[in-house]
Amino acid sequence: MNEQRVFGDVHVATGDALVACVEIRRPPHNYFDLALIDDLAAAFEALDEDPRCRAIVLCAEGKSFCAGASLGGPAPSLEATVGGGERHLYDAAVRLFRTQTPVVAAVQGPAIGGGLGVALMPDFRVAAPEARFSANFARLGFHQGFGLTVTLPAAVGQQRALELLYTGRRVKADEALAIGLCDRLVPAAELRQAATALAHEIALSAPLAVRSIRATMRGDLAERIRVATAREKEEQDRLQSTHDFREGVRAMAERRTPRFSGT
Repeated sequence: MNEQRVFGDVHVATGDALVACVEIRRPPHNYFDLALIDDLAAAFEALDEDPRCRAIVLCAEGKSFCAGASLGGPAPSLEATVGGGERHLYDAAVRLFRTQTPVVAAVQGPAIGGGLGVALMPDFRVAAPEARFSANFARLGFHQGFGLTVTLPAAVGQQRALELLYTGRRVKADEALAIGLCDRLVPAAELRQAATALAHEIALSAPLAVRSIRATMRGDLAERIRVATAREKEEQDRLQSTHDFREGVRAMAERRTPRFSGT
C-alpha cells in the first residue's frame, strides 16, 4: 500500500516497489520560491533516509514542469531570515544537489529559466513531445541561475550551452533529445510510466553500489553548484537594477519583442 507524505506543495508517494514519486503541485506552471525548493530538498532528504527507496521519479502537476521563479512575485519569496541570518533560494538548491538517491524527471511540459535548472538536477530526464526547454535569462536582461552555469554544459557541452544562454531560445522535445537535454522521448500518456520504468531499472541494481557510483560520477557537483550559484546571485542582483531587466520583464508580460538599450 502506498504511503503519502506532504511537504508543503510537494507530495511524496512511497510504497513497496523501491521507487518514490515526488510531485510538485503548483499548477498550472509550478513557479518556485524558496519555500518550494526547501520543501523539495526536505522530501529528497527524507527519502535518502528511507531504506525502501532506491530511486525517485520527480514530476509536476499541470501544464508546465516548472516555469521558473515568478518574476511578478515579491522578492522575499526568494529569501528568508532564519536564526538571524539570510537564506536564499540557492541555499535550498545546494541542499537539493547534495541529496544521494538517483532521480528521474518526468518532464510533461515547459521547463523554463530556473525551471530548466530544476529539470537538470535529476540524473535523467524522460520527456513528452509537449516539453520545451529554455534558458531564457538573456531575453529578460538577466543572468542564468539555479546552477545552470554547471549543469547545462554538463548536459549539452560548452558550445551548445553558450548558444542556449546567449539566445534564450526554446528547444523542442525532439531537439532536446538530440542534444542531450533529455534522455528519452515518449508520448505524454506514457510519460510517468516510462520514467517509473527507468527508475525501477535503476532500483534493481545494488543500492549501495548505485549510491557509490553516483557519488563518484557527480564528484564535487554540489560544491560547484554552491560556488556557481553565489556568482549567479551576485550577477542577478546587479542586473536586476538595470533598465534592460525591467524592459525584459515588461516585454515578456506584454508578449512582445524586448527593446534593449544596454543600460
